[in-house]
Amino acid sequence: MSRPPAIRIVIVAPESLTPDPADVDAWWEAERSRSLRIGLLENGYNIVAVLPADMFLHERLAQIQPDLIVVDAESQARDALEHVVMATRDARRPIVLFTDDEDTSQVGEAIAAGVTAYVVAGLASDRVKPVLDVALARFRHEESLRQALVDAQAQLHDRKIVDRAKGLLMSKHGLAEHEAYARLRKTAMDKGLKLADVAQRLIDVQDLLG
Repeated sequence: MSRPPAIRIVIVAPESLTPDPADVDAWWEAERSRSLRIGLLENGYNIVAVLPADMFLHERLAQIQPDLIVVDAESQARDALEHVVMATRDARRPIVLFTDDEDTSQVGEAIAAGVTAYVVAGLASDRVKPVLDVALARFRHEESLRQALVDAQAQLHDRKIVDRAKGLLMSKHGLAEHEAYARLRKTAMDKGLKLADVAQRLIDVQDLLG
């Protein structure tokens, strides 16, 4: 039995893991980032790129099409998140933030903006996979709910269009409601179109002719 393909991950973080040794904070951040990447690789994830949080992030993510985005951030967590959220606005993907910054005042705002999981500290290798598994499951569940809402709104819109078209036929041709519906349905079947599309065309013609 073949193994499923490894989840393709893009890490958003400073690319360099070799900071100035004299900069203690930068050195610790680099060590933390290295540990995170090792944990991802040890758990079978495919790190396809490490990208900086800059104005080109949107284009790079569009080219790479990752399955999941990991934000590895410390003091610049807020700025990095803003770039990532903007870059995934049109093509949503699960976003997991790993940080050692214990200031959690931005957690609610980050989750509301589209971050799937906000993880403070605890970058042990054995914690990485459970965190990402939960984040992926949560993202898929939220996307299914989002799609269900979109579908329901589309159905409501279509129903209103059909009802309006039926009203036009009933008024213009003196048809009963079931007769108007049957005429719309037959036209849709004959032309291989959706019922709502036929209804919209009828409305457009009526609007054009006044």
